[in-house]
Amino acid sequence: MKDSKSDPPPPYSAEASVSRTRTSLGQMRSMADALLRSRISGSNSDANTKTSSSAASSVPTYDSRSGTQTRSKETASRRISDDSSARLSMLRSPPITPSATSSTSSTREWARPATDRKLRLDELRKEIESASQPAKRSNDGLFKAAYSTDLLFLIDTTSSMSPYINAAKEQVKIIMDDIQTTFLKEAEIRMAVVGYKDHQDNPNIQFLDFTTSVDTVRTFINKLKAKGGGTDHPEDIMGGLQQVVNASWKNQTRCVFHIGDAPPHGRLFNTINCKDNWDQHGSEPHGLTYKPLLKKMIMLNLNYALLRITSYTDLMAWEFMKEYSDANAICKLHKLNKNFSKEYLSASSHSTSRMRGSSAKSGLSFEESELGTSYSSLRHLVVQSVASSASRTAVRMTDSISKTGGKMDSTALASHPTIAEEDEGPKKDPKKEAASEDLVMEDVPPQWDTAGWLDETLNVEGFSPDVVMHGARTLSDMMLHDDHIELSTMELGVRRRSKPFSQGALRVAAYARTTASTNHFVVKSFKKDGRHLAHLAEDMRCQALCKAFALEFNNLVGPEHSIDFIITTCLRGQSDNGTLQYMSLEPYIKGDYVKYNNNSGYINDDIPNDETNKAAQAFSHFTFERSWGQILVCDLQGVKGVLTDPAIHTANKDRFKLADTNLNREGFKFFFSTHVCNEICQQLELISNAQMVMANNFKFRELWPAVDNTVYCSNKLCGKIVPTAGARKSDEFPRCHWCELCWPQLESSKVRWMCLAPGPDHEFSVSRFFYESQGLAMPRKCPEHREAEETVSKPAAVGGALWARMNNSSAKQKNISGRHW
Repeated sequence: MKDSKSDPPPPYSAEASVSRTRTSLGQMRSMADALLRSRISGSNSDANTKTSSSAASSVPTYDSRSGTQTRSKETASRRISDDSSARLSMLRSPPITPSATSSTSSTREWARPATDRKLRLDELRKEIESASQPAKRSNDGLFKAAYSTDLLFLIDTTSSMSPYINAAKEQVKIIMDDIQTTFLKEAEIRMAVVGYKDHQDNPNIQFLDFTTSVDTVRTFINKLKAKGGGTDHPEDIMGGLQQVVNASWKNQTRCVFHIGDAPPHGRLFNTINCKDNWDQHGSEPHGLTYKPLLKKMIMLNLNYALLRITSYTDLMAWEFMKEYSDANAICKLHKLNKNFSKEYLSASSHSTSRMRGSSAKSGLSFEESELGTSYSSLRHLVVQSVASSASRTAVRMTDSISKTGGKMDSTALASHPTIAEEDEGPKKDPKKEAASEDLVMEDVPPQWDTAGWLDETLNVEGFSPDVVMHGARTLSDMMLHDDHIELSTMELGVRRRSKPFSQGALRVAAYARTTASTNHFVVKSFKKDGRHLAHLAEDMRCQALCKAFALEFNNLVGPEHSIDFIITTCLRGQSDNGTLQYMSLEPYIKGDYVKYNNNSGYINDDIPNDETNKAAQAFSHFTFERSWGQILVCDLQGVKGVLTDPAIHTANKDRFKLADTNLNREGFKFFFSTHVCNEICQQLELISNAQMVMANNFKFRELWPAVDNTVYCSNKLCGKIVPTAGARKSDEFPRCHWCELCWPQLESSKVRWMCLAPGPDHEFSVSRFFYESQGLAMPRKCPEHREAEETVSKPAAVGGALWARMNNSSAKQKNISGRHW
């Protein structure tokens, strides 16, 4: 068969066709009635029939790959008019149609006119304005409240501890100064000290309650004499913990630093062959046992840091850690601990088997660090631990401060990063959560190519970011106002697995594919009545802005440190009971999920030499510098350089108001309190720093090199950043650029359809993938007969005004001013 490009439509006077000039009005009416009856009966008979392609419509088609033509009784359906108001209502709230078969209803019978697309965008804009009307919770003072810290030293003061007591005394002022500087001199830091010996010593417990006076703390520590310890090896650690519980805890961030070289009494904690006067746990004079004491510490939200000196405390660390682990704390044993093992790391569901970078999560921590004989490292260990604890406190203090904290199962996150979810409180067992809501998570690898495995078909509409090409002014315009982060309308048929593979606090995630593409996706849908389209649309704009930042960042740092953000599409449809349902569609990311930073000061220091980790930290700093201190992108996580679910802090409180993760200027403080510039920051010549935040007096790099015209993949469900030189192009779709994954699908998805224009029957070739990639219904007329308002190439292009602006100015502009954006 001849190619459709070289085979023009037959002339209108072809003998094989029905000519209107030769047919009476009565004959035409009879034909239309007959075809309408045929269409209705055909629709009923086809309802339970499987078809080979879910994107195929009831319009006659010819599959260019199989050479098989399928004729239908619907050829004259083009002659049947529809009720315009009913049509508009149906298109605004399309049904979600679950089906165990490959439904053929994934495309509309008409192309949506441009006026209707504009109407939908106007409705979304009004919905966003309405959702933004309630006053957002003020974040003022959050940084000070979260980072104000109560810090207690629990110190073994027996004879072997003299060097460490002296180190604590000498370093306490430096520790206080370092913490104050780290916390930008805004936070209140209080210190307390508990010294313990053994029961025979008098006194065996010495205590200084919390004070902000460094001199008072130094004077007290100076009075602690390293002597005593009784006639056996263990010490009265339970008595020390009892005094810890009784201290006057006040501030939100609470840290206990335990420095000791001997275990508690009881064989449970002591395997060495030495004397123990109270070898049965609980037999000490005060009768205290460790579990009730640790439960009280957990209820008080006390973060426990054990500074390991010898292996004698290994069993104590193990038993204490298990209590914190049972409370869903983030736990970590030092690798020199005798109980540390890879088998335990892979088996534990709460603590050390954690997703990489999971310290960003909310909740408590138990961490064992090596102090050893290098007591000079005390300062570093304390400051680092306090900063991490304060970051977790900030997460706990807000309803939803980090999109990947809280109720999400870290094991699921590690395997399925696209389900990162908002935190809404203390971590709960996801299995119990699922059971309580009758949700069953399916733990099987996705079977993308198994027929029928994606067993639901959804017909939905929604919005996607309209970003295709990047010019000299693109990022500046997007930073200026949300309206410059343009959205386009989408109509999609989606095949989804009916059983979700994981869940978060609010949503469940299921594997999915669109009906005309081989790309892999995840559909996130709300468990209950959740947020509406306005919130999902704001998330989309957030990621689109981050993507624009990433494109300029990549142009400056080169391929080794390049990053990208996935595109999110928000969708809605009507359920069987008539209620609207909202969901999002995202590319599926395969690989090991890593958390690099969050929006409250956490940074991943587990992999300091990882190049993507370095790039992520520098990228956050770059966004603040490039925006002249107005925007900071953080909460970065993903697989290698492909990131998802970022957060944006804005100086303007009217930007991204619907995002709980936007902490405004308080968020800037969180970031700079822990950020240390690396070589990428230096390469980018970034100037802003923590001292400027403290002084509220900033300097920024002003001139940035203009980015050469760089493109995104024109598939709006993909949007991958593509170097202009490496992008694939087609004369059939001018101004479009394609990544290597999407490019071959333009041809492989082509079918031949019958043109529904008046006149003789004739076929034309059409790429199902292209129209789906633009969110458009398949055309029902050949290019020669297509109506003028049915735009084809415009949605794939940047847009007339932006295209002209780029052609006229971007090539001439060598530098961009950060000051004047």
